[in-house]
Amino acid sequence: MNIATSAPADPAVLAARQREVAAALGAVLPPHCVLSALEDTRPYECDGLAAYRQLPMIVTLPESEAQVVAILNVCRQLKVPIVPRGAGTGLSGGAMPIVDGVVLSTARLNQIVRLDPYSRTAVVQPGVRNLAISDAAAQHALYYAPDPSSQIACTIGGNVAENSGGVHCLKYGLTVHNVLRVRMVTIDGDVLELGGEALDAPGLDLLAVFVGSEGMLGIVTEVTVKLIPKPATARVIMASFDQVGAGCNAVADLIAAGIIPAGLEMMDQTSSRMVEPFVKAGYDTEAAAILLCEADGTAEEVEEDIARMSAVLQQAGASAIAVSQSEAERMRFWSGRKNAFPAAGRISPDYYCMDGTIPRKRLAEVLAGIAAMEIKHGLRCANVFHAGDGNLHPLILFNANAPGEFDRAEAFGAEILALCVAVGGTITGEHGVGIEKIASMCVQFAPAELAAFHAVKRAFDPARLLNPDKAIPTLNRCAEFGKMRVTGGLMPFAHLPRF
Repeated sequence: MNIATSAPADPAVLAARQREVAAALGAVLPPHCVLSALEDTRPYECDGLAAYRQLPMIVTLPESEAQVVAILNVCRQLKVPIVPRGAGTGLSGGAMPIVDGVVLSTARLNQIVRLDPYSRTAVVQPGVRNLAISDAAAQHALYYAPDPSSQIACTIGGNVAENSGGVHCLKYGLTVHNVLRVRMVTIDGDVLELGGEALDAPGLDLLAVFVGSEGMLGIVTEVTVKLIPKPATARVIMASFDQVGAGCNAVADLIAAGIIPAGLEMMDQTSSRMVEPFVKAGYDTEAAAILLCEADGTAEEVEEDIARMSAVLQQAGASAIAVSQSEAERMRFWSGRKNAFPAAGRISPDYYCMDGTIPRKRLAEVLAGIAAMEIKHGLRCANVFHAGDGNLHPLILFNANAPGEFDRAEAFGAEILALCVAVGGTITGEHGVGIEKIASMCVQFAPAELAAFHAVKRAFDPARLLNPDKAIPTLNRCAEFGKMRVTGGLMPFAHLPRF
């Protein structure tokens, strides 16, 4: 499916525009930093949400902050829209190009500038891979906590754009909790620093505004992240449940008991059965749901936490409990969870990964709702998610070659997000909005709230050149969406109480 975020241009006009912009960029960049040939730009036509594609007019690959400034100056003067791109692992279409725009890839800004074990910080360029930070810090017994499933490939610049999380975000937080400072370039070519290495920075907290802004406010050129000591040990419980609802209630019981696991993940039977033959993690494929609960710290702390968590899980109705007995077994348990997305290819030609967040106590209710939607839309759904913080990742399984199946998958996904909002949640937890969830933004936010978002965007980018038409829908778009979705003056799930 091809979606252009600006009106398609006449081919001759677009070709002339491409030559004009390429010449201007070629005057400020080395030839190898500007791509315009079809075979060179094709790899940039989409991010991890491959259902939506658009060839970019030009791709730039700056190798320094000065080159980033030069690109922005050229694009501002010629009024060319810019789409920032990291590793392209995003799942919401945030890096999908614009037909008459420039993709600005930060992949070549990939140096670790400084790693200070005394202040426990690392200064890195945006193209540094997430896992590479921990690899570099390992010699000091430190690591970078946010660990998205794509951490072997995703870059810190993209993590900042999407406010990425991971399986350990319950205890250690999202990207916004682990970034101290961002150096960025505005559309005007100004270099700004947001935040700082001290406990606080003067002025408005623009760092928190910038993290998660999906490339709409500026281009990251340097990031200072927190490093934390690597725990002396860690162990994982795999708890089996005969009913999905019981597993969901166990999540709330653990938190209510005052236990904050290092990681708390849930997989339903469909997920564990598609993963186990691929990874051989040792999952209980007869269970309706399994929970992975990790404890980390000193050996004594871990032993105590494992005992406390086991007791809560048994009381919640766990039918079986297995505890990792070695680091290799712990990593094997996690490998199944982290490989759930690619493993979906074993049982379905295509999958559509959703991302919504709900209050923990509503997990059972929402999963029951998703089960009913499977019947309604005639599609299977594998549920694998960050249970501890209520961040759902339903994998809707479909066949793109079957007429109408992708449309049903989209409708299924939109209905899941609407249910998340109805129970007091939100339409995203860590994947961002991009182009995928634009319409769902209209479900969650009122016109006054959307107007405030647009005001922030105008303050940074009045000409709307940075990743335009992403993340924040226009009020006109919401009005049109409302005409399609509102029934009897009520949004979907109006019978459910709102928080």
